[in-house]
Order: sequence, then structure tokens, then C-alpha cells
Amino acid sequence: MLHSERNFGYSYWKIIVLTFFLGWVVIWIYRAMLAPVYTEIQQTVGPHSNFGMGLITSFYYVGNTAMQIPSGLLVDRFGQKKVLIPGFILFTIGTLCIALAYHIELIYFGALLAGIGCGAYYGASFSMTAQYVPPKKKSFCTAIVNSGSALGMILGMVGSSILVKTLYLPWQTMVFISIGCTILLTFWVMIAIRNPSCNVQENTQSPKVCDPERDDPPLTLSGKPANKLFSLTMVSCYVIYFTTCYSYYLIVTWLPELLEKERNITGPATGMLTALIAITAVPGSLLFARLSDRFRDRKPQIIIVLEICSFLLVVLSMQAPNSTLLSLVLLVYGFLGKMSVDPVLISYISDRCDRRKTATALGVFNFFGISSSIVAPILTGFIMDKTGKGEWGFYFGALLLIVETVIFGIVNRRCSTADEAK
Repeated sequence: MLHSERNFGYSYWKIIVLTFFLGWVVIWIYRAMLAPVYTEIQQTVGPHSNFGMGLITSFYYVGNTAMQIPSGLLVDRFGQKKVLIPGFILFTIGTLCIALAYHIELIYFGALLAGIGCGAYYGASFSMTAQYVPPKKKSFCTAIVNSGSALGMILGMVGSSILVKTLYLPWQTMVFISIGCTILLTFWVMIAIRNPSCNVQENTQSPKVCDPERDDPPLTLSGKPANKLFSLTMVSCYVIYFTTCYSYYLIVTWLPELLEKERNITGPATGMLTALIAITAVPGSLLFARLSDRFRDRKPQIIIVLEICSFLLVVLSMQAPNSTLLSLVLLVYGFLGKMSVDPVLISYISDRCDRRKTATALGVFNFFGISSSIVAPILTGFIMDKTGKGEWGFYFGALLLIVETVIFGIVNRRCSTADEAK
């Protein structure tokens, strides 16, 4: 029996999965809703370059990245609930600043605050999933939680496109909807999530009293020796997540603009085409999470195969001659891309990190991923301004992805060989 089940009942882990699924829905509504309406935003704040518009997303991720490691430390010290609620309040304030902005500088400021607020979420959500969900269901439940981002992306992209480009409502309409969803989620977290007296749970039949200051050797939740926070294996996971997120976020941020300006696809279709990624992301992530739970010793191989597929699909998306073929490529990318890699990587990290520092390890992991989300929007915007073609930014993202996939494969093969030798 899990210690968490003894304390909170057998169904508490299901409440955790539902709560953090809803959290990703709300966060991704915000992340996706602005990209399809950059043109309309400029009608309010004045004309700006692609670089300047890309900064909206980058400011969000600056705040988000800055909070990853501190929030992980805070979660391990004070518990998830005490970190989540202030984060959501700050997220709400930042989003409200964007809704009320008439100058681009206030949008930048609001995006920064929203990013700081959301920075508390990643370590809290996946550390609770790692600690409370039964081990045999961990990857699968992580995929369920993570699939909230796919639903949120659909709602943000499509909702914003329809409300603004079809119904001709102000672009702020979707922003106010996002604010309402965040407020409701905050009240739900207050009710649903409980702060245990100790965050570290033992996956044993006879749980020990949790003492963060004890001198036991670092172990994983399964009782195996843990990797150090910056061991070669862990760093290879961090860096491959950087490249995975880089490719994904440049698609989410700039594909609608590229379709409108370079492919002559206008109206709500720009947001809808990008949202196709999310349609197949859920079944894809659930399938590969199930495979990850079933073949727990094969997680690195699953990661490598999915990353190679992502590389090929990003390249093919720029080669697609028409919207029909592009739609097909995006659907396949959704099934095999970032959303499918996420639960396998998260499970792989939590299997190997010190059980007393799960949130910190996940915070460092996501720090690398979110760091790429700062670079991708502004670097792609810069490439578009200089070359006049956004596709070169996508090719650069694909190159980063395949290079790091090769490095990840070499590192994990050597580490596996060293472990077998012991």
C-alpha cells in the first residue's frame, strides 16, 4: 500500500490526476490564445516587428523559466498547495494586465507576471503525480495530466481564432475567458489538494517516518540508488528536453503567422491547423505512456524513436505543398511529437532522481525545456525579419533536435553499459 493511500484514501491519486489535468488545460488556453491574433493585438498596441511580437511569448517564458528551480525547492520545502495558490493568483493578475493593455510594454509586463505565476506549476504537478500515483500507472497517469495541455491548446487556438476572426469580437474576449477559468481552478485547488505533513512518500509496505535531514544514501521512489541532479544521464535528459520544447514552441508560436504571411492561409484556419497537433497528441501520449509503463527498461529507446520521428515531421511540415498535406503532417506530429515524449521523459527522470528532491529535479528538467521557449520565439522572429522566410527557423529547430537525440542515445548507452558492468 502506498503511504499516500494510507493517509488520504485510495482515490486521492485520482483527484490529483484530475486536478493537474485541469491545470494544464487552463495554462495552455493562455499559452495558445495570443498567437492567432497577433495582427489584432497590433491594432490595439500599434504596429511592431515579428521580433517585437515574439517577445510577448518570450517574456512569459522568462518569468516561467526563472521560477522553475526556486519553485521546485519551495515545493520540496513547504508542499505543493502552499506554492500553487500564490502562483495562480499571480498568473491571474498578469493575464488581467494583458487584457487591459493599450501599450505593448504592459503586455510584456503582464506576460512576465503570468509566466512567474505558472512557474510554480510544473514541479508541483508532476512531483505529486510521481509521489501518489501507483508505480505501474505512473507514466500513463502522467500522460493523462499532460494531455490537459493538448485540450487547452485546442481551446486557446481555435477559440481565439473563432471569436476574433469569425465572430469579430475583441481579442481581449478570450483573455477574459482565460482569467475566469484560472479563478475557478484556484478555488478548486484550495478544496481538492491537501498539504501533507511531509511531501516525501515511501513506496514500501512499512513506510518510514519522513526526515529530510537524515543521512541515508539518496534513493529513488522505487528504492534504487538515485542519480545525482547533474549526472551525465540527468543532463542528457535536460538537454534533449530543451531541443524537444524548442521545436514544439516555435510551431505553436510562429506557425499561424507563417501560414498567414507565406502560405496565404487566412482566417480561423491558421489557428485550427496548428491546433491539429493537439488532436492526436492525447491518444499518442497515452499509447506511448502505456508502452513506457509496460517496458520500463526501454524508456530511452522509446524516447529516441519519438525524437527521430519529430525531427522528420518538422522538416516535412516545411516541405508540404498544400494545406491538406500539412494537416496530415501536423496530425502525425501530434501523435509522435513532444506530447508523447513528455510522459516518458518525466517518468524516466522521476525513476532516477532522489525521492527527497523530486520536485527540484523536475524543476531543473523543466527549466531547460522552458529556456528553449524563451529562445525559440524571438530567434525565429529574428530569422524571419532577416531572411523573409520563417521556414529557416523551423529547419534550425529540427537540426538542434536531431543532434541532441544522437548525443542522448550515446550517453544513455554508455551509462547502461556501465551499470551492467557493476
